[in-house]
Amino acid sequence: MIWNEEIETMDRGALVALQSERLSKLAAYVYERVPHYKQAFDEAGVSPAEIKSVDDVTKLPFTTKEQMRDSYPFKMFAVPMDQVIRTHASSGTTGKPTVVGYTRNDIDMWAECVARCFGMSGAKPGDIFQNAYGYGLFTGGLGMHYGAELMGLNTIPVSGGNTARQMLLLQDFQTNLMACTPSYALTLADALNGDGVDPADLPVRSFILGAEPWTEVMREEIEAKLHAHAVNIYGLSEILGPGVSNECIEAKDGMHLMEDHFLCEIIDPETGEPVAEGEVGELVITTLTKEAIPLIRYRTKDLCSINTEKCVCGRTHARMSRVLGRADDMLIIRGVNVFPSQIEATMLGMEELSPHYKLILTRKDRLDALEIQPEVSEDFFREVDGLDGLKNSPKAKALTQEITKMMRESLLVGATVTLIPPGSAPRSEGGKIKRLEDQRS
Repeated sequence: MIWNEEIETMDRGALVALQSERLSKLAAYVYERVPHYKQAFDEAGVSPAEIKSVDDVTKLPFTTKEQMRDSYPFKMFAVPMDQVIRTHASSGTTGKPTVVGYTRNDIDMWAECVARCFGMSGAKPGDIFQNAYGYGLFTGGLGMHYGAELMGLNTIPVSGGNTARQMLLLQDFQTNLMACTPSYALTLADALNGDGVDPADLPVRSFILGAEPWTEVMREEIEAKLHAHAVNIYGLSEILGPGVSNECIEAKDGMHLMEDHFLCEIIDPETGEPVAEGEVGELVITTLTKEAIPLIRYRTKDLCSINTEKCVCGRTHARMSRVLGRADDMLIIRGVNVFPSQIEATMLGMEELSPHYKLILTRKDRLDALEIQPEVSEDFFREVDGLDGLKNSPKAKALTQEITKMMRESLLVGATVTLIPPGSAPRSEGGKIKRLEDQRS
């Protein structure tokens, strides 16, 4: 279903006119209310009066996560604190957390965007929704929750982790839709299989998956194992939380952006200059309607592309591709740019391997070196007679050579490949999974 047909199928000319009107108002709003933006505008030599259409957005300065951290906790807020009804924050594992606030209107807008995402994912009022995103300062749980309730879904706020409980509720509550990370969907599929539960017997129609990059091959595996649609949702706490964009089940070919609320650009991450439509670059987002903490040209560091062609589902809002990686997660191995998602796409689908793996980055003789540790399947592990065979059997050696050759051909980089036994690669327990271990000193 299309939740908001008037907006989601709006003529693109009318949509761009709406964006232009809102951008013009936003420029004046932040200049008047946020000291950071008054200073940034003045330093860039731009006046809010100059911003009349979306074409003028490139005149405006970028905003970075570092600037948000420097404004900790509330210096980027555009409204008095007594108008803020909710505050979320990042974990702050690499410094001070980024803090975001929401007015009542912000919360209503967020719920509207997420309700649209549910419509794209095949939901309808009355469905039972199991929310396995974490509740708390992380935006995922509550963001999905309010949108689900707005649509009229029976919402189960189970939060992340506790796989045994998740499986129990899937079966006993007859869940129709579930939200979690893609890596956790695979964890859940393995657990159901281990308990002798056939997912085909469950009424789950769609898994709404986000919070970490994943590949098309991984989607195929999830859908085959769980017998349900697997659709991609995108968001980030600085901009909103989940609900910035979402795939439709009709196409599964890019995530529809909520363009009436967000103006999106793709730039070259090195130069900051716009790239042509369809080319991969860094996603930059301007929030057009947020009140508490509006952001101008926020650099997400997420690498993707944007397509403005009308979708087969009837929606006219532009679609962003999968996030291929992050500008700051890119590995440079002997001068070659490599993203973990490329490695995953190369290996997934091999019947000898499970969908789990580990990457180890080291430095030898002043050069970075990559070790890839694919986890083998239970069947392959039995075929080679366990650990000793995994290291020494001709079958294991042949598989290692095959993966090494594939990596060299697809990534144009040499890597050491070490097969590891089932269950030894990182697993998700509901949150984002960490597959890269950086051992460089």
